Amino acid sequence: MAQVEATTERIIAADPETVFRAVSDYSGTRAKLLPEHFSEYEVREGGAGEGTLVHWRLQATSKRVRDCLLEVSEPTAGQLTEKDRNSSMVTTWTVTPAGEGKAKVVITTVWNGAGGIGGFFEKTFAPKGLGRIYDEVLAKLATEVEK
Repeated sequence: MAQVEATTERIIAADPETVFRAVSDYSGTRAKLLPEHFSEYEVREGGAGEGTLVHWRLQATSKRVRDCLLEVSEPTAGQLTEKDRNSSMVTTWTVTPAGEGKAKVVITTVWNGAGGIGGFFEKTFAPKGLGRIYDEVLAKLATEVEK
């Protein structure tokens, strides 16, 4: 089983604190950022950053659907980690300054991929597909905080 990694980033024209508050606001802003690949969004505990437990279904392809139950932690300032209780998937959001009034947002997702030929295709194509999904999320985030 090989580890699979997908990374997406964007510079957003808003200060890092504003961007981080939006990213960590699971009971408000976060639901607005999700494209059609996400469904059944529900905050089950908390709702703002550390200690939040959130559920959603992620349909990456017509055949690939993940039922995600994510525990949120804030391991360092400007960083959120979402660990899926239902799989090995871990998504880390990192928000850092990128010049005056700008923030760089990096989303990195890692998980243990399948073995064999299926694993080869997963490692080759899944990061690109997930990258496109998170590009949409970051575009919506920019629209939300650059008002």
